[in-house]
Amino acid sequence: MDHMVVGGSKELSLGDSNDFERQSNLSLSDRLKVFKSSQFDLDAFINSKCRRMAEKELKYLTMYLKDLKKASAEEMRKSVYANYSAFIRTAKEISALEGQLLSLRNLLSAQAAVVHGLADGVHVNSLSPGVQGPSDEELSNNKNSEVTKIETWLNEFLESLEVLLAERRVEEALAALDEAERVVEDANDRGSLKTTMLISLQNAITASRLKLADQLVETVSQSSTKGAERRAVVLIIVMALKRLGDGPRAHSLLLNAHHQKLHHTIQILKPAATLSVNPGAAYCTSLSQLVFSTIAQASSDSLAVFGEDTSYTSELVTWAVKETENLGVLVRRQLLTQSAASGNLRAAAHCVQICLGHCALLESQGLSLSPVLLKDFKPLVEQALSANLRRIEQNCAALASSDNWSLTPPSGGGVSQSRLSSSANRFNSMVQDLFEDVEPLETLQLRTPLLEGLVHVFHSYVNTLISAFPASVTEAIQDGLGPSIVKVAETEAQQLALLANALLLSDEFLPRAAAKMLPFNQINRNEEPSRKDIDRQHRVAEQRDWKKRLQKSVDRLRDSFCRQHALELIFTNDGELRLTAHLYTRLDGYAEEPEWFPSSIFQELYMRLSQIAALASEIFVGRERFATLLLIRLTETVILWISDDQTFWEEIEQGTKPLGPYGLQQFYLDMEFVMLFASQGRFLSRNLQQVAKNIIARAIDAVSATGIDPYSSLPEDEWFAEVAQIALKMLTGKANFGNEDREAVSPAASASGRSLTSAFSHGSLTSMQ
Repeated sequence: MDHMVVGGSKELSLGDSNDFERQSNLSLSDRLKVFKSSQFDLDAFINSKCRRMAEKELKYLTMYLKDLKKASAEEMRKSVYANYSAFIRTAKEISALEGQLLSLRNLLSAQAAVVHGLADGVHVNSLSPGVQGPSDEELSNNKNSEVTKIETWLNEFLESLEVLLAERRVEEALAALDEAERVVEDANDRGSLKTTMLISLQNAITASRLKLADQLVETVSQSSTKGAERRAVVLIIVMALKRLGDGPRAHSLLLNAHHQKLHHTIQILKPAATLSVNPGAAYCTSLSQLVFSTIAQASSDSLAVFGEDTSYTSELVTWAVKETENLGVLVRRQLLTQSAASGNLRAAAHCVQICLGHCALLESQGLSLSPVLLKDFKPLVEQALSANLRRIEQNCAALASSDNWSLTPPSGGGVSQSRLSSSANRFNSMVQDLFEDVEPLETLQLRTPLLEGLVHVFHSYVNTLISAFPASVTEAIQDGLGPSIVKVAETEAQQLALLANALLLSDEFLPRAAAKMLPFNQINRNEEPSRKDIDRQHRVAEQRDWKKRLQKSVDRLRDSFCRQHALELIFTNDGELRLTAHLYTRLDGYAEEPEWFPSSIFQELYMRLSQIAALASEIFVGRERFATLLLIRLTETVILWISDDQTFWEEIEQGTKPLGPYGLQQFYLDMEFVMLFASQGRFLSRNLQQVAKNIIARAIDAVSATGIDPYSSLPEDEWFAEVAQIALKMLTGKANFGNEDREAVSPAASASGRSLTSAFSHGSLTSMQ
């Protein structure tokens, strides 16, 4: 396909492969030339790349680009948070540089005044003798008189300012300083002051400003007012400092005042002081509300006094991040650490939910602090989650030691036909509790770890169920592991109960619990409808894949069940092999024709399958497909063992006593019998049918290798079908020969060697009514 978008690997390819390869070999600047042209046409470019795309491919491309946009926005946000410190440091350096430039400008202005004064003096001295002007003595007297007035004013100003500063009359001192600034500016423009005097006046004003600023800062630290009064005092002083030109100091003072107030209140607020049924949640609520309300107030005050100046807003964000980190430390130390250690996921998740809820209220003010909380809380919540999952695993393993594997309805209600044993009921109830009130886990990006952990715990429980099979117990003892702590499921009903446990948990109860994690109607409520649909589809695909992984564990348990019963059929209680080549090769050692009836092992297979089918119809109500697959798998396990047993086929094909015509005929009859009852029970799979045919073909080839024509001695296919049908009716007690009243031939009687030869002969059969 020339144009394709592969959603799974997120690989994007536009144009044919040769064109793409040529573009890949070009440098970045060469590839960007097309976009730099003033004649670049966006629509034409897109049409040239996408004109052969199908609608589905365009949709995938759109989804891919949106994902890139979202990832880019997230990366930019992380970059901003990561570089806030450097940004603020640079902003402060810029502020300091601005102050130095202001001083340099003042110095240059003073120098310019001196130059203008000198130029004016030269101009006066160079006037024509004919032009009458004031004499030098008069000019000197006038200038000295003006200087004396300014000096007198300066002395009076400094004395008055000292009084204002001593009496802490802030507004009047600010007004006096503003007046002094105007006098200096006017004198500077007129050039009426000497440079030394101008500098002296400027230094006096600067020193007075610094002294007043120090007094204001000291006033804040010594103020005994509390609450709203203190905040009002701080705001007045901050605005005064800003008028004095010390904005950075004023902003830092504002934030520090809020910090001091917050710190003092937190010291009073102790976990033990909260009288509540749940003191931990009450303390977390009070603490979180206090911290984020303080941050909100500081943000409001900063905006009111300093506006949206970048350097101040950056300092505010850094301060808010620091206070949020302090909140995280307190919550971790007082609450989350203990909850994580004990596996109390609900308490931990509740605390996280409280903090995130208060934190979200600040987003309207442009403060997104949730990443700070998530970074602090996620490790401990993960620890609580892991401890909770381990407790489920350990409790269910302990309960399995006393589980009698009888099925009862699950605790807390449920569908009537859904029944579990005691350990599975406990597993279900603990998982349901785990998923209650865990909405913050999605925000913490713990949905995947939770589901992964649940798969692991379920896998462990299935291993426990597998160890309850008698064959597993025997193998454990033979391997020197000692007896199993799990109670053995001895009967077929108990063994089917093991399967029912795993099936219902994986197919019904666990998916129901996982659905509480993030219901589809809560998926990104603020996103566009198209994006919601994409997220919904992603969730559906994720849940489908998760259920498949659970199903794999169920399949392992089912295979262990089939292996258990196959071993019981193929081996005796003493471990002797029953299904050997001798079962068929011995038939040709006698002169008389054998009594044609399916071999006893396949009779037992049929009876066992019938019994399992009857029990499964009662246990797997509404899940008949699983019961059918179970019967298919069990039948296939036995037949595949014959197909794959190399020792069996070596004796058939290369043994001292090869397979003869009678042995081949018995082999053919056994396989036909298996296919017949599997077909009538509706669990004949294509795979089983093909394997049985392959076995028959291989047996025919083995006889051919001895020089005997197998087809000359084999009856027609209808003969095998009719004999198998007769045997099936006899085993089920439905046989009635001719008009004679005969009792049904029991499986035991048929197994003991009762002949059917009297009822039919080689190649022809007497019909059974």
